[in-house]
Amino acid sequence: MTDQSTYHYQVIARAIAFIDASETPLSLETLADQMQMSPAHFQRVFSQWVGVSPKRYQQYLALGHAKTMLKDRQTTLATSQAIGLSSAGRLHDMFLTWEAMSPGDFARSGAGLTIHYGSFPSPFGDALVMGTHKGICGIALTAEMGEDHAMADLTGRWPQAQFVHAPDALRPWVNVAFGGQDQEQSTPLHLIGAPFQIKVWEALLAIPTGHVTTYSDIATAIDHPKAVRAVGTAVGRNPISWLIPCHRALRKSGALGGYHWGLPVKRAMLGWEAARAEAQ
Repeated sequence: MTDQSTYHYQVIARAIAFIDASETPLSLETLADQMQMSPAHFQRVFSQWVGVSPKRYQQYLALGHAKTMLKDRQTTLATSQAIGLSSAGRLHDMFLTWEAMSPGDFARSGAGLTIHYGSFPSPFGDALVMGTHKGICGIALTAEMGEDHAMADLTGRWPQAQFVHAPDALRPWVNVAFGGQDQEQSTPLHLIGAPFQIKVWEALLAIPTGHVTTYSDIATAIDHPKAVRAVGTAVGRNPISWLIPCHRALRKSGALGGYHWGLPVKRAMLGWEAARAEAQ
């Protein structure tokens, strides 16, 4: 992943905000003019980032699209788990492995743990990434909240840990996670959370790219069908954005629900994934 990808997302984020403010679909010329770019340049940047035209992408960003995804691309988590998609080995559509911190270690709030951190470009703007010797434990997307806020957010989750600025220690994992250059490599995740939270995050890992599920389906999948509100809270507390795909969880009504790192980012992620899934 390069800084150019982050620049492309910044352009797209501004375009999305302009699209949201309009009650009707916008032409290529109108969008390009708003971005202060030529139509040809804007089309090229847009297509490089998402793989489809601005016109097609607007369909994925339409407010009703989440309901369409729930109808046509909803994942049955029970089935996914039954065939092992969320096992602690290699996952089906991401090159990830994961290990959960023990409840006793979690209760110590990170005491004795060294967490490396650094800033990296991602498909959705700059990202603050954190990791232990076992794997990535935090990814905060900073486009909406800013890096200072994101840093306070993540460090506040493990207040007794020692935090060391060491981006080079994380770079090989980040390169695979955001760029997928070497598909023979894996990106390990270190899940640091309460047992109930980890169950929810494990269920999120079973949702394939380009698909969505609901908070109530997640509650059912983890054998707590009445704990929909608690599931929503655990989804919101997911510290590893993008790789643990909390952006794929929607309300049963088709509403997007909240997103800890900003709803514009969630909408961009869902549109990006849906467009790429269709293009493949």
